[in-house]
Amino acid sequence: MKESKLIEMQKKIESLGRVTQLLLTEISSMKTLSFGVHETLKLMPGYEQAIKQIKEKVAEEPSDGTSFNSDGKTSE
Repeated sequence: MKESKLIEMQKKIESLGRVTQLLLTEISSMKTLSFGVHETLKLMPGYEQAIKQIKEKVAEEPSDGTSFNSDGKTSE
């Protein structure tokens, strides 16, 4: 390969690395934010009752074959 092509590829790889790092930082920030919002919601009055109602509603709905584990991930 020509040296110019290798240099171009190297720059693209470095650019992808920077974008990936930025995305990882954003995901970490979103995770922190979502945990904070969840903890705040838990402190609100009526939280337990709302969770109970949601569980009842989900139990009443017909299943489409997709189930969720306790950690929120889907399983087949």
